Amino acid sequence: MEENQVAESRFPSEDETQLSLAEGIDDDTEGESTSRGSYSILSYGADYTVDSLVNRMESGAFIVPEFQRRFIWSRTHASRFIESLLMGLPVPGIFLYKRPEDGKHLVIDGQQRLKTLHSFYKGVLRENKFRLAGVREPWNGKTYDELDPDDQLRLDDSIVHAVIFGQESPKDTIDSIHFVFERINSGGIRLSPQEIRNCIAEGEFTKLTLELNQHHSWRKIYGSESLRSKDQELITRVLAFLESGEHYQKPMAAFLTNFTKQMNDAAPQKLDSLKKIFTQTSDLCWEALNGKAFRPTRTLNAAVLDSVMSELARRLRKSGAPPSLKSVKRSYDTLLASDSFRNGWESATSDEEIVKIRIREARKAFSNLK
Repeated sequence: MEENQVAESRFPSEDETQLSLAEGIDDDTEGESTSRGSYSILSYGADYTVDSLVNRMESGAFIVPEFQRRFIWSRTHASRFIESLLMGLPVPGIFLYKRPEDGKHLVIDGQQRLKTLHSFYKGVLRENKFRLAGVREPWNGKTYDELDPDDQLRLDDSIVHAVIFGQESPKDTIDSIHFVFERINSGGIRLSPQEIRNCIAEGEFTKLTLELNQHHSWRKIYGSESLRSKDQELITRVLAFLESGEHYQKPMAAFLTNFTKQMNDAAPQKLDSLKKIFTQTSDLCWEALNGKAFRPTRTLNAAVLDSVMSELARRLRKSGAPPSLKSVKRSYDTLLASDSFRNGWESATSDEEIVKIRIREARKAFSNLK
């Protein structure tokens, strides 16, 4: 057993700094450390035979997150991985997170290798017959079923090493999973926080945010669909501040991931209510503020959006009746002109005190809407 303590701060890379701005989003939470402190992580190694890995993929014991399910290896690349195993060469291991709720394993790193093995044993790769290509004789051009029995057995018994980990403490968060996923599964391109969230906190709430991301008013407010799921993250932020803003702790990424995990276990009625309030709030914001919504400067500002939309949602949920469009626009303009509110969205927007400032000012601005 290894107990690893993870605590780190880092500066955002140039790519991370440009990520949101390239999509017209001003959000200085990009690139902040996802680590909230230290964790107790249990990790251990396990050796799996290839046929046991295939069986686990087939049975669903190994879960490839939805976001990761794209298979990008070419047939030649996949064939050479199979060839390495047939030759008895060492191959890279896989990295798994063991879920405490059901004992199933989430694939953090190694999905291309696992999907290659699964596809070869099934005999189909991208809806075509999976014949080995670009490998040495006597294997070139053969499917699994066409291999000699000795070669089949050699492949079945080949070993792939796995590192399996789980977070022992704290018990009520999954911070370390986010942090480890960020570090292990970068693939040369650092995944955005929401892309990681879609992997490690897949569930009904995650599906809801994907659905809400297509709502017509929200699409008008945000603009073109984000290639890195930033729009989906902002939906999560609005609903997280609405439901749990008083419990906010930085970093933002960990706060949103743990909120998502909690809401994945929520009752269907709760998710329906979140869907209703978000669509109502989006409609209200678009009708009252139109194309200038949440753009105090040239770009859409995430801090302005999360505070204004969450507090308008709170007002709608409390009163039931929508306020007049003129009163929303008037209160919004007054809020943006406030120096106190400006302190809540200009910089350090994930700091607890800064979040409190902008939530407080937005709540005050919209409390007496008529």
